[in-house]
Amino acid sequence: MSAKDDTGRGGRRPVLSVRDLTVQVATEAGAKTVLDGLSFDLVAGETLALAGESGSGKSMTALAIMGLLPKPMARITSGAIRLGETELTTLDEANYRRIRSARIAMIFQEPMTSLNPLMRVETQLCEVLLEHGICARGEAPARALRLLQDVRLTEPERRLKQYPHELSGGMRQRVMIAMALACEPEVLIADEPTTALDVTVQAEILDLVRTLQREHGTAVLMITHDMGVVAEMADRVVVLRAGREEEQAPVRDLFAAPRTDYARALLAAVPRLGTASARPERAEARKVVEVDDLSVRFDLAGGLLNRTVARVHAVENVSFHIHAGETLALVGESGCGKSTIGKALMGLVPWQGSIRVDGVQTGGRSRAAMRPVLRDIQMVFQDPGASLDARMPVGAQVTEPMRVHGLVAGSELGDRAEWLFRRVGLSPDMLRRYPHEFSGGQRQRICIARALSLGPKVIVADESVSALDVSVQAQVLDLLRELQEADGLAYLFISHDMAVVEGVADRVMVMRLGQVMEEGPRDAVLRDPRHPYTRRLLAAVPVPDPTRARPPIPDTAGIEAASPIFPVGRGPARVALEEARPGHRVARAT
Repeated sequence: MSAKDDTGRGGRRPVLSVRDLTVQVATEAGAKTVLDGLSFDLVAGETLALAGESGSGKSMTALAIMGLLPKPMARITSGAIRLGETELTTLDEANYRRIRSARIAMIFQEPMTSLNPLMRVETQLCEVLLEHGICARGEAPARALRLLQDVRLTEPERRLKQYPHELSGGMRQRVMIAMALACEPEVLIADEPTTALDVTVQAEILDLVRTLQREHGTAVLMITHDMGVVAEMADRVVVLRAGREEEQAPVRDLFAAPRTDYARALLAAVPRLGTASARPERAEARKVVEVDDLSVRFDLAGGLLNRTVARVHAVENVSFHIHAGETLALVGESGCGKSTIGKALMGLVPWQGSIRVDGVQTGGRSRAAMRPVLRDIQMVFQDPGASLDARMPVGAQVTEPMRVHGLVAGSELGDRAEWLFRRVGLSPDMLRRYPHEFSGGQRQRICIARALSLGPKVIVADESVSALDVSVQAQVLDLLRELQEADGLAYLFISHDMAVVEGVADRVMVMRLGQVMEEGPRDAVLRDPRHPYTRRLLAAVPVPDPTRARPPIPDTAGIEAASPIFPVGRGPARVALEEARPGHRVARAT
């Protein structure tokens, strides 16, 4: 069916119809077209995915439909958006407010920035219900409770009384879904709703959206750069590139035989679990990271005297090592201790145990004594935008570590910056630009250049590609491999994306609640896992093939519900690792 038709699939009239939509934004160089003549239909009960790289116009389309374009900077210059019989482009703000949530609602990528941190969950849910006259004030709390029950949130009565910061990422996303569905809208727009979530939580959220869609007949516009999510969720796909439709097709047709080179390249860049080639054999090199019995605990104060009443056992008795030229991947759900281990290696959190970097013990050192150690270990964070100073040219930011450590001065700084930019595939002409002038992938390359500036032996990559589109992600991963092969770098690669991990790791360490569940060579852990938790993680990975359903996630038999918080003087049962085969260890509780 052409997007120009007046009826949807099976002769059904569309609940949402977009025709020749064009959006322009004001820039210093004049008006720039960011959406150019986009058209599509969405019928009740259908899921349409908008796919494409950053800057392709996906989120701009959602903001235009919701009437949330940042004005006067951005505006619709032509086209039509019809919700049923209502033309949205002609509505004033007062009438748009009546439409939002009541007939069309949106789930945003990052729930923490969408929820009010100063208001309890109950207050925020009740506000939506009362604003749209769904129920009387006295009925709102009971209705809010039912909404949390509908989205399968654990302990809903307690969650109503909590603030957003007291909830996990998956819980916050469930609250956002409850809020979006409070008025039973005809259309639900989900803008990258699972990008920042772990695979098991992502699978639960996708299953939830599918169930609620089935129960309510809601039409879903799914915006994502994850082609695994597209394959699993979508009925049809619109592929966008630079604001224009590149291709539109049923999901099975697109994956089986994409018509355009761009769509083919997009699908080819998708990492697929189980397809990674063998890692090259390496002679065993020296150990550049040695960690023994690492523990990180945080005190929780309470009571009238604000004494320590409990402790978070974020990391508990973890040991591992990394050789030069090797990649150890840390995987697990949010809160398992992955990022805390990376921060401990960098000296950013207090810890107990033993950490040696290239043979040097880092514990008990002053900040001055840690400086030479920190030259050997650097970190690349998940969000390059938040890692760079918006007020400084990127060249100055790349050379700053060398200047602070007194390694290079004067004109040599400029020469070194140019060399680093060439190493990460950027032009030296870009050194005087500011971070906002770069794409997400380019910003991450700048962060990698800064990490390389001190000539480190170890790089901690903390979710360093999870926010990038698949094609940009592939480019950055290729860059990391090239740098590793050239310089013998050791990587601690922290990720929740199992397909990406398979492509980069030599060894994999699976964590849960601060302890190691399984550790060993990549193929042993990912292709023949021995611990039920590892099997659960792997079963939750989206399959980028619409002809293959994701297998059911195994139940939690053998994976007891637990919390890393314990009263003072108590802690978790210690986990012992037993060798299942040479180099492959699996947890056994003691």
